[in-house]
Amino acid sequence: MFPPGKSSHAPILCYVTDRKALAPANSDQNEALLNRIRMAAGAGIDWIQIREKDLSAKELSSLTRDVVAQTKQINERNGKLTRIIVNDRVDVALSENSGGVHLGGHSLPVHHVCKWLAAKPDLAEHDKFLVGVSCHSVQAAAIAAGGGADYIFFGPVFATPSKASFGAPQGLRRLAEVCGAVSIPVLAIGGITRNNASDCYAAGAGGIVAIRLFQDAKDPGSEVADLRASSR
Repeated sequence: MFPPGKSSHAPILCYVTDRKALAPANSDQNEALLNRIRMAAGAGIDWIQIREKDLSAKELSSLTRDVVAQTKQINERNGKLTRIIVNDRVDVALSENSGGVHLGGHSLPVHHVCKWLAAKPDLAEHDKFLVGVSCHSVQAAAIAAGGGADYIFFGPVFATPSKASFGAPQGLRRLAEVCGAVSIPVLAIGGITRNNASDCYAAGAGGIVAIRLFQDAKDPGSEVADLRASSR
């Protein structure tokens, strides 16, 4: 599923993982995460970003392999597509047949990644592999779009502990500026809730990104339904 255009009425819902917040350190955090991912995929969440920065490449590959295999089964059973996106590691994302890679401020530049992918003959048919970028300004968003990014995460739009290091909330007005400055989908991130998701859509966002909203949901299916309904 390629990102919809800005006029689409089907917003992209993206769950970003945080296995440490799911279970205590002395428990099987990976299994807890896999259980949550199975619930998220079953609920019809569009994208799941594997963002477990403390894992080694080997550990991340193993986790991604399990996630891709399990979501593939759920997709085939439900007739839907939940895309798995790997944070930062292009090598892991490609080797484990995930649906894309998400680049942050310390990742490889997006234009280098896109140029490398385009130059690989063996990846010529890998047209469903997406490259996304986290941006915190209109200028950064324009650079990412010009470099070949398929989509952008912009934020933090609202206050949230997980994005406190990126400064004060950007707000809906800045989100609207970014959405108006680029032609690729912009997904809002940072403090997203059921109550403010519709405001993000109204500002032009092509979807929303969240950790706690999806990870803490007792009924992910109801959460997804409400978030989709609020975009109409």
